[in-house]
Amino acid sequence: MNYRTRIISSLSDIGQAGWDELVATQADANPFLSFAFLDALHEAGCASPDSGWQPQFLTLWNGTRLDAALPLYVKSHSYGEYVFDWAWADAYRRNGLDYYPKLLSAIPFTPVTGSRLLARDAAARARLVDALCALQESNGLSSTHILFPPEEQARTLEAAGFMLRTGVQFHWLNQGYRNFEEFLSSLDRKKRKNIRAERRKVQEAGVRFRFVTGAQATEKDWRFFKRCYDRTYAAHYSTPYLNLDFFHRIGHSMPQNILIIVAERDGKPIASSLVIHDEHSLYGRYWGAIEEVPCLHFETSYYQPLEYCIERKIQTFEGGAQGEHKMARGFLPQKTWSAHWLAHPAFAQAIERFLEQESGGIDVYIDELGERNPFRPGAINDSQRGQQN
Repeated sequence: MNYRTRIISSLSDIGQAGWDELVATQADANPFLSFAFLDALHEAGCASPDSGWQPQFLTLWNGTRLDAALPLYVKSHSYGEYVFDWAWADAYRRNGLDYYPKLLSAIPFTPVTGSRLLARDAAARARLVDALCALQESNGLSSTHILFPPEEQARTLEAAGFMLRTGVQFHWLNQGYRNFEEFLSSLDRKKRKNIRAERRKVQEAGVRFRFVTGAQATEKDWRFFKRCYDRTYAAHYSTPYLNLDFFHRIGHSMPQNILIIVAERDGKPIASSLVIHDEHSLYGRYWGAIEEVPCLHFETSYYQPLEYCIERKIQTFEGGAQGEHKMARGFLPQKTWSAHWLAHPAFAQAIERFLEQESGGIDVYIDELGERNPFRPGAINDSQRGQQN
């Protein structure tokens, strides 16, 4: 197949129908790969050249049909990535070398595993990898980084000369629970007791919850959520990545994937969380509160979404980056992947040695976490327990 290669700086050059048709061919498609989500990030200015995210999507065309694509950005910093390479950038700086700009394939501000090598078949995917290797060899940039691909695609990149890096997230796996109490019964006694106590504190504080779908969300709902979101960033002395325009856009363009959970006391909203979901998976994304209530974070960000998953028979709840505390609430460790290529031979060798050591540490860490499994013996299926590794 003689594919035509194009670098795309705007998804409008592809169009929603063409992009989403390709995404739909991927076995692990998720809402974050959709035209609606990515285009909202770009058009709202959250992931744009002005914010240090210059879209340069690598695409392969069979006539007028898009057969393969790699979401790709030229980055002038490392913010919003969740696979930290600040130390690498600092090492370059101390040696008088430029680390930025670099090439990055990721969903901006979104540490969710999913296809990065989007392709209709194995042949197209292989050609896409070839095109990526040719691009990085010729562009003069320091490095290329592919974040949160599935393991199979990470291995494909490894065979093409990339170095692999692993990390850990915590996911909740549905065992076909009929209700929240049945889920609690699968946990060990101490975990059950703690969760009941946390939920009781919120209930006794007079807090009630309201679920708002994307289709139902009003301007008032979005403005309150954004206020909560901004307060979370302010509490950590950082700047929010996302603006109100972005939230309006996804609320309008992908309402079927949006759920806002609003905590209210005495009829007034005091906290809010946003989750994104499809029929198989739910992804915890953002949360914030304007009043302090003990355990409100756990209830709004974990227990209410868990009840939603159980009711809708959603199989997986991905709790986001980091957060070992999630294990006490029924989440299990899952290995994540990233792939890295560096043009400078000496730095590539040094980072390869570092990644070998780090990978061994990650494996030991996952084994240690497994010894603290929150479930009663025999309470989870062996097939789901195996997803930890």
